[in-house]
Amino acid sequence: MTTAGLILRLSGLLQSWGERGVFHHRDTAPFPTRSALIGMFAAAQGRSREEALAPYPQFPDTPDHRDLTFTLRIDRPGTLYRDLHTVGGGRPPEERLHTANGGHRPPAGSTLISHRDYLTDAVFTAAVQGPDALITHIADTLNQPRYAPFLGRRTCPPDEPLVVARTDDPLTELRERVPLSLSTPPRPGADSVPITFVFEHPPPGDNTTHPHRESAGEPVDFTTADRSHLPRPLWFTTEELPARLYAGPRPIDALAAYMHGTHP
Repeated sequence: MTTAGLILRLSGLLQSWGERGVFHHRDTAPFPTRSALIGMFAAAQGRSREEALAPYPQFPDTPDHRDLTFTLRIDRPGTLYRDLHTVGGGRPPEERLHTANGGHRPPAGSTLISHRDYLTDAVFTAAVQGPDALITHIADTLNQPRYAPFLGRRTCPPDEPLVVARTDDPLTELRERVPLSLSTPPRPGADSVPITFVFEHPPPGDNTTHPHRESAGEPVDFTTADRSHLPRPLWFTTEELPARLYAGPRPIDALAAYMHGTHP
């Protein structure tokens, strides 16, 4: 099976990568989850929730989402923002929220309050590796999506560009070439900047027997009634990247130069 790589830039005013939250509290993980990215790909392809995790029989060896590996570079971790949501308040009796027995809530309890967490001003650069035909399909459909991509929730559209590059060695690109969208410039005279990476497998040189974290990020079922996930191990490293990768106050200029092969 021939493998290939894809580099995505996940940036927007708001992001929210739900990991555990339900009902009154919708949380966000501190970085994009595997489940959310696979869901983004399926939506761009026009797949329904029922078929989102189905294999791809049109490609050699019938690949599926389990053949994909993600590596994240955290350019800017962002700031946690909690939004207060209310639902159902002030509605007439027949339009109030339903109770468990099928009736409607009384006026005093007609408003449902929930908290929803977001990341603001965050930027992540993701390397996606997998079978060549599937990576090509993902890149093509993200560039011309059936349903618009979003950063965890529909209220969180991504900045452009989303798809940055196709490459056979995306990890080297992340470490040596893809511009860094930092919140502050590197210190004057600094040759390098510390950047956090998130891996789905132990990175080279890591001899630990246990992952640094587990995330409920392996999707099993995306359907509304049976949505479920399995734990996924994660490893973290902090690596010194060249300060010359700093994209400056207008990252779009450095990204455009990189995409056209003119970035130093």
